Amino acid sequence: MVVQLGSVLSQIEERKDELIELLTELISFKTPAPPARNTKEAQEFVAQFLNDQGFETDVWDVHPNDPNVVGVLKGTNSSLHKSLIINGHIDVAEVSEDEDWDVDPFIPVVTNGAVIGRGAADMKGGLAGALFAIKLLREAGIELPGDLIFQSVIGEEVGEAGTLECCKRGYTADFAVVVDTSDLHIQGQGGVITGWVIVKSKETHHDAMRREMIHAGGKLFAASTIEKMMNIISGLQQLERHWAITKSYPGFKAGTNTINPAVIEGGRHAAFIADECRLWITVHYYPNESHEQIAKEIEEHLLKVADADPWLRENPPTFKWGGTSMIEDRGEIFPSLEIDPNHQGVKTLADVHEKIAKENTIIDVSPTVTDGGWLGEAGIPTVIYGPGNLQNAHAVNEQVSIEQLMTFTKVMLKFIYNWCHEKK
Repeated sequence: MVVQLGSVLSQIEERKDELIELLTELISFKTPAPPARNTKEAQEFVAQFLNDQGFETDVWDVHPNDPNVVGVLKGTNSSLHKSLIINGHIDVAEVSEDEDWDVDPFIPVVTNGAVIGRGAADMKGGLAGALFAIKLLREAGIELPGDLIFQSVIGEEVGEAGTLECCKRGYTADFAVVVDTSDLHIQGQGGVITGWVIVKSKETHHDAMRREMIHAGGKLFAASTIEKMMNIISGLQQLERHWAITKSYPGFKAGTNTINPAVIEGGRHAAFIADECRLWITVHYYPNESHEQIAKEIEEHLLKVADADPWLRENPPTFKWGGTSMIEDRGEIFPSLEIDPNHQGVKTLADVHEKIAKENTIIDVSPTVTDGGWLGEAGIPTVIYGPGNLQNAHAVNEQVSIEQLMTFTKVMLKFIYNWCHEKK
């Protein structure tokens, strides 16, 4: 079987054009999010591909015209051998009309040892490589004792967590690899949560009443919520600096745990004192923290800030955290993902990478976020490992190196084989 596996691995070089063709076909499906609601055709292609390889497929709409696809290939002795989830998202970053691409972002070009097109790095390269590895294993007639589960999900770019829907549907495994952009590093990640801080007055006043609420003797206990939000923003800046001093995590630059005041909305129009102001914040936190913990820390701090202000003490801020979609309800959560370098899945993947790539494995943390946190939160040991780099993700003329794509495909082929042969 070792000889046979070596023969299959060599086919990746021999059939490089087929791998590239698969990637270019995936890129040609226009699946940017936003606007989203456009992945059905691409997901039908993935489902058919999996069906052709003998998988049983489960396809369901997470949103209209945005279905998830899960393919399950039952192992020949799954009760005794370990199972694997391979996960990736089919949606890609949006493309603005004013972006200066050399070519149409959805008409992929192969040039100078790279494939160029929206999603090449983030992350249709990872999907293509993993699918091609599976195809070669199946064509060679290699049976896997453990279960292999392939998830092509929607919504990652806009926080719609198609992966969370897979977890809710009951899909689980002994290990998971999210084949998202990592430059072939094995990675965990910090987390992200968005939230709204709302300051609201119990009363509404005409703008002519401003003198009575700001000058001595006016006797009107009132305030502009826009001005009071300045106290809140100042409080957030104090907390952000405190976190930068008191918190750290290996692999992250100090102060990576940021609180970004991203959007502010307030007031009715110029004839009113602003009676409501809403601040939309984005919070990055470390892999050893949870979004529930972070939200609690911010709320406790801001309520103390409010208690120091006479008006805010009587009109304290309220909070709305997270959300299921940046499109539908203007909010998102990406749970953090902490990985154990001593987990057998991590060690097996690292060993395969070193043998195939002939270089030391880098185990670190991603400076961005993926759906991997949802798998980890569901109790599935998970890593991020995929081709492409973040310099290309979301970029004009996005591209992935063909050489790196082939290395990734070889690693995934051998890892799938090795892991699904591991005994429980």
